[in-house]
Amino acid sequence: MVGVEGRLCEEFSPAYYGLCTVGGMLSAGATHLAITPLDVLKVNMQVNPIKYNRMGTGFSTLWKEQGPSSLWRGWSGKLFGYGFQGGCRFGLYEYFKKLYSDALIDQNKSTIFFLSSASAQVFADVALCPFEAVKVRVQTQPYFAKGLVDGFPKLYSTEGISGFYRGILPLWGRNLPFTVIMFTTFEHSVDLIYRNIMQRRKEDCSRAQQLGVTCLAAYAAGAVGTVVSNPADNIVSTLYNKKAANVMQAVKNIGLVNLFTRSLPVRITLVGPVITLQWFFYDSIKVLCGLLKISGHLVEGLPGVLKKLTYHLNNID
Repeated sequence: MVGVEGRLCEEFSPAYYGLCTVGGMLSAGATHLAITPLDVLKVNMQVNPIKYNRMGTGFSTLWKEQGPSSLWRGWSGKLFGYGFQGGCRFGLYEYFKKLYSDALIDQNKSTIFFLSSASAQVFADVALCPFEAVKVRVQTQPYFAKGLVDGFPKLYSTEGISGFYRGILPLWGRNLPFTVIMFTTFEHSVDLIYRNIMQRRKEDCSRAQQLGVTCLAAYAAGAVGTVVSNPADNIVSTLYNKKAANVMQAVKNIGLVNLFTRSLPVRITLVGPVITLQWFFYDSIKVLCGLLKISGHLVEGLPGVLKKLTYHLNNID
């Protein structure tokens, strides 16, 4: 049943959170599937940094030694694992943001964004972890399995349930800081763009303008979050491939400087566009479902937003 103002459902209703969850699943699953080759290279650079020490030569080595199909190894784990994670991340973020906003009336927005994103990510990573455990092994161990169908039973037979959650702590260590920084940076960037650049309320902007603001804020959020989460991402790959028995040994083996720099260029190349596309698809779904209010202004879109941004930067004293 269609709600008020042409919406498919009432805001903050169970159907609303359901749509947000589906939107998160579709946006995250599709974007992560699209960048599977970059993810394959990233994981191999982390596990075998001597052999795969650069992006260009890394792709060439994988192609020559394992064939073009190797670049798509683990695609099912990307699609379904990150689809489930995205559904939990976005759907539960909307739920917790409403919950904490009502319960913590006197708290500032940053606190609400922090608590909401952290709470959502805890559950999202529990959903992702089994898929990630199989995916990393499939991508770095050519004879381990072809995908999820044979990878899940093989991992269970050799390591039991614990094998699926071997990396949950470093996964939280990677994704919790990333998600908290990403959502907080995104929300504040959106507010800043509307207030100082667009100089109008979101509700008074066209659909294309809203999505243009989303893209700018999302790219900034993804870049900042990537730098913060890079050490934990290296640890996750090391643990899953048994290059270390625990987190402390992984840190020692990798080295403090390499924790922050190893695979960082490829992660920025990978994560920035992915987060931008995720927010774009997610907000597009919300707009199409009538969950984001819009009015009938002329379509300016991303070029219009960039034009306003350039004007303001050129007029800074």
